[in-house]
Amino acid sequence: MSPTRIDYTARPAAGQFKRFLVPAGAVLVAGLLLTWASGSGYRQDLIVMVAVYALIALGMYVPFVLAGSMSMAYGAYAAVGGYSLAIILTKTDLPAIVGWIVGPIIAAIIAVVLGLLTRRLSGFFLAAATLLFSMAFEPWLIEARDLTGGSVGIGGIPLINIFGWSPPRLMQVAGALLLLIVATLLVERIRKGSWGVTARAMRDVPAAVEAMGVRTATLTTVAQAVGALVAALGGAVFVTFMMSITPETFTLHIVFLALFMPIIGGQVSAWGAAIGAMIVVQLTLNMPGFGASGQLILAIAVLLILLIAPGGVIGYVQKLVQFVGNKRKAVQHHAE
Repeated sequence: MSPTRIDYTARPAAGQFKRFLVPAGAVLVAGLLLTWASGSGYRQDLIVMVAVYALIALGMYVPFVLAGSMSMAYGAYAAVGGYSLAIILTKTDLPAIVGWIVGPIIAAIIAVVLGLLTRRLSGFFLAAATLLFSMAFEPWLIEARDLTGGSVGIGGIPLINIFGWSPPRLMQVAGALLLLIVATLLVERIRKGSWGVTARAMRDVPAAVEAMGVRTATLTTVAQAVGALVAALGGAVFVTFMMSITPETFTLHIVFLALFMPIIGGQVSAWGAAIGAMIVVQLTLNMPGFGASGQLILAIAVLLILLIAPGGVIGYVQKLVQFVGNKRKAVQHHAE
């Protein structure tokens, strides 16, 4: 009797299929959104705000959800990204790509400095200290008139220009969605990698991680810097499309919304931030018939999710898929 031959290629192929399933789904959703927004400037603006909110939420996702560090300075980091791009486009002859690079780097450096200054703080005290920094950042923007334009901000920012060619607005919106997809994929890869596993272990059992020789303060600072870099990209996206920025653009209101986006979408994956951003934009910006009630509806939605589906939309879908799978197996077993 010849030995049974095992096909070792089947499972890796299935794994590769699952690996590309989520990005393919994200691209499909992006295509549907672009089709929905084609020919409507208002809908295109809504998609842009989804990208901006989602990038800020992704920035907060890294230190808050992964590392358990509740920093509230991400409105300031988004403003740094936006102002850096605006200053370079209006006050220098440098190309826009320089602003896209410099802004996130400056935001990451500020996050490192702030992280070092607050390395002994955690929980409420860390949130309070970073909240004070964010509140102090807005008056600084107003006082630095020569650089930031003061309370008026910076306007008249030129359109995207690539060697004399300005791409159509819908193509620019597609670029913003592509940036969001790439950023989410990278954050999700970080979450699943060894660094993300260590960060989550530090969040749950910091003493055990310290015992392994990992400096939790350093890990927290790195998480805050990575988050600041991602949030700064959100500010740059906003400036690119709205062509202006003021000190009141990225207020604490946006920070609190970004804090709830992963909770709504699902903290088990970085994609929860993007899903949460879509829901938040729909409830707060695309429900004109409800007026100010959109904020109340959002609060009720968050409360219901915390009570009914603590895992957010992704967690609920996973449970639903598992339930359907179990029912299917039960039916097949009964048929046999």
